[in-house]
Amino acid sequence: MAEESVFILLFVVASAVAILARRLRIPYTVALVLTGLLLGTAHAFEAPHLTKQLLFTVCLPGLLFEAAFHMEFSQFWRNRMATLGLAVPGVAAALALTAGLLAPLIASLDIAGGFAWRHALVLGALLSATDPIAVVGLLNTLGAPRRLGILLEGESLLNDGTAIVLFSLVLTAGLGGAALSARELAVGFVGAVGVGMLVGGAAGLAVSEVMKRVDDPMIEITLTTVAAYGAFVAAEHLHSSGVIATVSAGLLCGNYGARVGMSPSTRVAVETFWEYVAFALNSVVFLLIGFEIHIEALAESWQAIGAAYLAVLLARGMVIAAVSGLLRLTRERIPRAWSVALTWGGLRGALSMVLALSLPREFPYRDLLITMTFGVVLVSLLVQGLTMAPLLRWLGLVRGAEDRAAYELHRGQLLAARSALEELDRIAHATDAAADVLDGLRDDYRRRVAASQRALQALSLDQAAVRLEERAWMRRRLLLVEKHRVLELGHHGAIDQHTGERLLADIDSRLLALESGHPDAAPADDAGGATAADDRRSAPAADQASTRG
Repeated sequence: MAEESVFILLFVVASAVAILARRLRIPYTVALVLTGLLLGTAHAFEAPHLTKQLLFTVCLPGLLFEAAFHMEFSQFWRNRMATLGLAVPGVAAALALTAGLLAPLIASLDIAGGFAWRHALVLGALLSATDPIAVVGLLNTLGAPRRLGILLEGESLLNDGTAIVLFSLVLTAGLGGAALSARELAVGFVGAVGVGMLVGGAAGLAVSEVMKRVDDPMIEITLTTVAAYGAFVAAEHLHSSGVIATVSAGLLCGNYGARVGMSPSTRVAVETFWEYVAFALNSVVFLLIGFEIHIEALAESWQAIGAAYLAVLLARGMVIAAVSGLLRLTRERIPRAWSVALTWGGLRGALSMVLALSLPREFPYRDLLITMTFGVVLVSLLVQGLTMAPLLRWLGLVRGAEDRAAYELHRGQLLAARSALEELDRIAHATDAAADVLDGLRDDYRRRVAASQRALQALSLDQAAVRLEERAWMRRRLLLVEKHRVLELGHHGAIDQHTGERLLADIDSRLLALESGHPDAAPADDAGGATAADDRRSAPAADQASTRG
């Protein structure tokens, strides 16, 4: 079958799986892997191989840029210590812990004689990056705390770059290359990440400045595509991190370029384009994951795969526990129930498989490492992906209302219609528009408001949960108004910089508490933010609030 026909067939399969997954209420990416596994086992058709070139040239830049473009930088920055802690030292620690746990496990099972620490380190590097796409989508669908999804997605945006750099360093050592000191390793890592950030920042800023001077959705979509793939290619050409470059470009384009350079209609077009790109690329990647896995090979090495999966899961749990403990006395503390969700949500994906396939032919135990990597990816996607929703409900992190999506839809329609009515009042006050035209439009939007109110009243909702959600929504809106006003006061010189920073720190602290599921977060007594003692006193309350979702 011709290659172009295969890709068309893959998209046909992906569309059917998407419809089926929605009806069965299972994560779409998990359904894709299962479908690819079934089609590959049945030899239904010959699919293209999931190569490093395909992932790095086509898929990874688009997926990373889309996620970064839609992430609000303010939310990312409020969670910077947790996100960076998990994505940089957390990945390095997980790599070392995985190797430390796995080497004796393999030795005790007598699976591979001579399997040493350096081989376990390579496997740890292969499995150090997380791929929580299915989990993040599930969190959004179930209505889990917003900050929990931000932590998972923010970590995954950065840990790909960390994992790739660490894999290269560990592989060099594993092949018997010159030993590098800790200082040389640190300098090499910081250099790769730093240059990647500079390249991505330059690409994102340049594209944003050009978008300010044009107003054409097609051109601006093209410019964002150039930023996504151009930043990745340029950074890789400079032997730095293409992942970090693309993430930096996406954050700049989404938070600066979209705000100053895109009209509302253009932004809708750009966001729709990138949402489709992410859907298409994820469809291809996860289907091909299923095609790459051979059940017979995995069955023969089930002991090694089980040992590797156990080591990876335990290492992930220890890293999450350590980071949570270090953040306990800060504004970014992580509730205990979230630590369990973050541990279980650390799925492995395509990057691990592609890096495994890139191992040199002469590397010892190459076939075993590839089989173990593929097995861990499959087990994490199926076991953790399919059990995440029940776990979140058991932890009390999601609401169980069946018609939550309908509630969100009707509430959004109600708020949009009310905003339109307010805009009509401003138009009537500022212009001499015909009264009959204005009255007709008002009647139309009043009917929409009434219809949305009736639809909301008809839903079978837990009224206590609705009131909590409305309260949290209003608090978030008021806190953002407070923050905007403080920034204005600082800009006009009404308050000095130090005072403004103290006020903003307090507001950010309350926003973090709100995103952690604590809707009644109150201002700190000191405008500089809660003290460590305040944090210690409020930590149990935050943990209890997290169980309410």
